[in-house]
Amino acid sequence: MSFTLSNKELSVSTPSRLCLFGEHLDYLGLEVIACAIDLRFRAVITSREDSLIEIFIRDSRIDTLNMENNASVYEGMVIDLDRPVIYENDRDYLRSAVAVLQRNSVTLSGVTVIMDSDIPIGKGMSSSSTMIVVLIKALLESVGHEAADDPHKIAYWAYLAEVEEFGEPGGMMDQYTSALGGLLNLDFTDGTTTARKMTVKPSGSFILFDSKEKKNTTAVLGGAKEPALRALSKIGHGVREILSENLDIGSYGLDEQAERVISAACENYAILLKAKELLTSEDDFDDEIFGRLIYEHHIRLRDGLGISTDKIEHILDTAIASGALGGKINGSGGGGCCFVYVRKEDRTKVLEAVEKIGFPGRILDIDTGVRVEDND
Repeated sequence: MSFTLSNKELSVSTPSRLCLFGEHLDYLGLEVIACAIDLRFRAVITSREDSLIEIFIRDSRIDTLNMENNASVYEGMVIDLDRPVIYENDRDYLRSAVAVLQRNSVTLSGVTVIMDSDIPIGKGMSSSSTMIVVLIKALLESVGHEAADDPHKIAYWAYLAEVEEFGEPGGMMDQYTSALGGLLNLDFTDGTTTARKMTVKPSGSFILFDSKEKKNTTAVLGGAKEPALRALSKIGHGVREILSENLDIGSYGLDEQAERVISAACENYAILLKAKELLTSEDDFDDEIFGRLIYEHHIRLRDGLGISTDKIEHILDTAIASGALGGKINGSGGGGCCFVYVRKEDRTKVLEAVEKIGFPGRILDIDTGVRVEDND
């Protein structure tokens, strides 16, 4: 499906993210350290004379890192604002974004929205979350709503549309990192979200690799979240208390899965605290320590939660053997993408070594959050 755009279009975009530390900790009310990256979801919006929201979105079969939509292939849908929003499947995020805005007293008008993306689909790169964030931003901009300039509100509404609306097991990291941008420490204590910009930027580079394996985010999240919550319920303390009071997890009679998962969560939270100290220190940044902490985090995800794959391990082993200082799976796991951290002088060598074994890669920069683009 192809079409001609109006000269009066409004363009907005939002970034994907890397979870550097804290994977699978956000839904436990803990913290993450994440950064927005220069893979972006874009929406071009034009007004209509009727009450329809017409959406064209990049075909989901164009799903691999570095694939371009050269043939302008899109999937289409229409939402009639004069009718109640009715979901057609249990992950009907475009309709749920509209429903959440309406429920929060946002009066929408008819528009055509064309959505495209650099972000690999179904690969742990928050393609769903960024799609919702950018659509909400576009719709708010189209009616001049004051929340269009509030990335915190956009992130929260995107979380409601993706997670709460369908009872899914995810947290808020993806939505907040995308909307706010930069390098962030996100704290989810007591069900609230506190975002702090990190004061130190890593001096090396990140490289993203696509394993070309599809993943089932909901199933993987459920398989990691449920045993962790089961363990905490039986222990009667949170992860912070387990660490600060040096509690013996093995003394609570947990089943094997619950003990393994919560032990990994505790160890990964301790790793996160070390990384946070590194990223807020006034001392010279230590690339080797940073890379090693990232890989130690991955090991706990692999061995404790069982969310890595043979292909992900092959990529990481090849990259590290070629000079990468560390790396980890990105997102909930079970396939998808991983990334490595390298000194800038080694990034081309590492990128070429992994691409030589058949996995596409891309050198990344930390990027800003959801924004209106200059149409000039």
